[in-house]
Amino acid sequence: MTDQADQAQQSTSKFDWVTERSSCSLPNVFKALRLQVEADIKTRNTLRPKNSPYEFSVSEHGDDFSVLLKATDVQRSVIFTLAEHAILVRDGIGSPMFDVTLTFDDAGKCQLSVNGEQRDSWQVRRMALEELLFRGL
Repeated sequence: MTDQADQAQQSTSKFDWVTERSSCSLPNVFKALRLQVEADIKTRNTLRPKNSPYEFSVSEHGDDFSVLLKATDVQRSVIFTLAEHAILVRDGIGSPMFDVTLTFDDAGKCQLSVNGEQRDSWQVRRMALEELLFRGL
């Protein structure tokens, strides 16, 4: 065996899959998603024109959090809910948008999945929030 192959085998055998798999849980991913959404909303609010008649906020309610658009004549939202087997994304009236499930792949990576397709966290956030944050303002 070459030195590179030896090193690759050693690093793979030392991979702590139990810890990595444990962190790939819906509650952990949901918490990370909430923090990322809060950062997105903070960024979006800083990009508003001065004296904008609208504002975005995040509110938490137990096993879900909502992203709210508040404007003079409109209030819309997107709701993220931590369920037993998925993260549910719904519009403000509770209609399903999509569900996010998790897989722990053979490379040791925690993967988010929407409708059977792997997605990065930013892609899930864009799918959920793009219309609320950028359309009709």
